[in-house]
Amino acid sequence: MAVIHLLDKSVYELIAAGEVIERPSSVVKELLENSIDAGASNITVEIKNGGRTYIRVTDNGCGIAPEDIPLAFMRHATSKIRYKDDLSAIYTLGFRGEALASVCAVSRIDILTKCKPDEFGIHCSLEGGEETCYEQSGCPDGTTITVRDLFFNVPARLKFLKKDVSEGNSVANIVSKIALSHPEISFKFIRDNKSELVTSGDGRLISAIYSVLGREFHGSVIPVDYSLNGVSVRGYVTKPLMAKANRAFQNFFVNSRYVKSVTCMVALEEAYRNEIMTGKFPGCVLMITLDPANLDVNVHPAKVEIRFSDEKPVYDAVYFAVKNSLMTFDAPMEAEISLKSDAPKKKQLSLEEIYKKPEKPIEQLSFSSSPAIFETAPMLKNTVDIYGTPPPRKPLPVSDIVGSTSRDDAKLRYKYIPAEKTEKTPKEFVKPPEEPAAAPEAPVISVVGEVFKTYIVAQRGDEMYLIDKHAAHERYNFERLRSGSASVDSQIVITPFKVRLSYDGHTAVSDNTDLLERFGFKLDPGDVPEVTVYGVPILLTDEDPADLLTRIADSLAEGKKSGGSEIYDDLYHSVACKASIKANSDSSSEELLRLAELVLNDNIKYCPHGRPALVKFTKAELEKLFKRTV
Repeated sequence: MAVIHLLDKSVYELIAAGEVIERPSSVVKELLENSIDAGASNITVEIKNGGRTYIRVTDNGCGIAPEDIPLAFMRHATSKIRYKDDLSAIYTLGFRGEALASVCAVSRIDILTKCKPDEFGIHCSLEGGEETCYEQSGCPDGTTITVRDLFFNVPARLKFLKKDVSEGNSVANIVSKIALSHPEISFKFIRDNKSELVTSGDGRLISAIYSVLGREFHGSVIPVDYSLNGVSVRGYVTKPLMAKANRAFQNFFVNSRYVKSVTCMVALEEAYRNEIMTGKFPGCVLMITLDPANLDVNVHPAKVEIRFSDEKPVYDAVYFAVKNSLMTFDAPMEAEISLKSDAPKKKQLSLEEIYKKPEKPIEQLSFSSSPAIFETAPMLKNTVDIYGTPPPRKPLPVSDIVGSTSRDDAKLRYKYIPAEKTEKTPKEFVKPPEEPAAAPEAPVISVVGEVFKTYIVAQRGDEMYLIDKHAAHERYNFERLRSGSASVDSQIVITPFKVRLSYDGHTAVSDNTDLLERFGFKLDPGDVPEVTVYGVPILLTDEDPADLLTRIADSLAEGKKSGGSEIYDDLYHSVACKASIKANSDSSSEELLRLAELVLNDNIKYCPHGRPALVKFTKAELEKLFKRTV
């Protein structure tokens, strides 16, 4: 029988350190968070050999008082919190009191620190957690911590470190994330005696983005600024056409802390649904601010994972913030020769405007490309969130809508004037009401022609457009199907037939008979698990309707189980594509003009798969291209 015994301090200190310090980047992260909490405005990080042999972090913060230095390297010693209630309102990055104790337990440390009022600073050295030197020293205000020979006393951990390049890249990634989260601090990162990153510390997030993520990312973003239900979201997101091949450029910061949040990621990507190409991912730098009482950061020692007390408000705030910015600032794709977009900025849209229901009765989509296809219908964004319920339709409070006037402003504008205080004008001198000024006429849209039987050449005022007729028409039909303002023609079969489905598929079909009827299927789900089909979509050519119905049933069942709405969009994509004008097909001048008017008036920019539907040239751009202007 094994005997229970207490571990020696040297053993349990190493075990505890392993939970916090996994690699050199873990050390840098903990030291940077301490520097930020100390109020530093300038922080320098220097590493050598990937941080394995040398790490130095220098700041100009408040420093450590001489009497506190012995406590600073003890486990569970911290200046951030004192009582258990403090855990429910954490405003600092560090609070666990484990960072310095864990670092010094597995390395050799030198610390130079000085508080502003003190005449001298303190130099302290530790090796494996044991103090080897403590003396007065001359040094600048702030703190400099040098970490050497990481894991020198834990060879098992040392051999699992990756190559110096990989470890150095991990450190650079941590410094980059923290530099983005605090644009008011000037960061400098030096790797192997070479300066690799410098931020200005001017407090502007866009400046930090330029320094950290580069010129290309900086030029591809649009601003985000929105508040909803006590959650504020600000920052920048990439334009749909500038999407990335992976999620490496998605940066979320909650209360200035870099986090990995599935809730925020799903909300971001849902806002880009049908605006971005398949297989691409949006990039972002989003600052999310909420009450710390609704947030639990004490989930993991690394403090990257967090929990929200209620994920729904956070999801809604991120989703509507990004969606609103895309609808407001994402202008049509400019040509490569573009000088500068002169399109007027649109006002921020409220939820009521985004989710306005159509007034028009349901229309029919047919396979032909006659002008009847292009009957006008409003473009809608009537999606369903990941919780399976439509977004709230009640108006937001005025204070929650960015750019709106306050209630006090409204009172001033519409102040009631009592009748007895008004001056009456003699009847014979009453001035007739002036005719309201006529609204300026919108520029006329004209079609110049068509090239390659695929692209429409259109003009509106001083702007020229190249329109992909299939992509634009597909997006138009997709939005009508998704909003419920259009349906697919059905063809009645001579002999009804039965299709056997899985039980889950039969349930899904029974629950979505109205949706399937809009897709052109007329059926009776009375014989479980079979359905009797009386009509099929007229769009079908060589495809077996039984196979198509089976796939739709399985897809609907899968979407119901996962609670996602993407499966419905996939169905809309397929039907809209079949109902749209095809590339390399003949189109009359009337059809081209009608489609151009729909695209430009409804602000269609992308097909449902995220490909651009049009490219815009201005007269000034063309004149510069042909050297008419300088």
